[in-house]
Amino acid sequence: MATAIVTGASRGLGKALAAALAGAGWDLALDARTESDLQRVAAEVDAAGPGRVAAVRGDVTVGRHVERLVDAALTLGDLQLVVNNAGALGPSPQTRLADYPLDVLEAVFSANVVAPLRIIQRALPELRRQHGQIVNITSDAAVQAYHGWGGYGSSKAALEQLSHVLAIEEPDVRIHWVDPGDMRTRMHQHAFPGEDISDRPLPEDRVPGLMRLIQADYPSGRYTVEELIREASEPVVAA
Repeated sequence: MATAIVTGASRGLGKALAAALAGAGWDLALDARTESDLQRVAAEVDAAGPGRVAAVRGDVTVGRHVERLVDAALTLGDLQLVVNNAGALGPSPQTRLADYPLDVLEAVFSANVVAPLRIIQRALPELRRQHGQIVNITSDAAVQAYHGWGGYGSSKAALEQLSHVLAIEEPDVRIHWVDPGDMRTRMHQHAFPGEDISDRPLPEDRVPGLMRLIQADYPSGRYTVEELIREASEPVVAA
């Protein structure tokens, strides 16, 4: 049975995707920073499918945690997928660059750029052997200039360029960087404090597009969940 790592799995898109992967038969190594949330989700995911679940509490910006997370996945066996979903928003509400606290900016880049690469570096030897896949969750703020989104957006732009270069350097691994679009999540609410975001889709509504990307033979590149959802009803092409 194939194994996947999903970071930031205690809520939102990470939780929804982990449940879908479990239902599709994957073994899973999941992480989150809060033990109680992680264990609750791990139990739910474990009940969603036949695969095994390893729950590793910790922060992706901490090297020792990343080692434990990837080692847990390797213990499950056949690591074929890494989903870098965990990330940091920055100030709430978002602030213009002229006023952006630089220590917070460093933390955002650590979570959104350095941490994904740390996980990838640790997992790459096995991903190469397995001809596996990396899915880096990004944002339209990486390619569009939005007032107040300079910190988060520039970190996601860096993640996209990192992914693009990896796609050239690692021909035996499929590298995908994916914009999921707006969602009704806690992070999105923090970005717009006090606003009604009930019109945004739930993370579960975005998962079919991501599952299409994971299950079909898409080449390395940038994708949006919107375009993937449009194609999700088409027959899956075996890898």
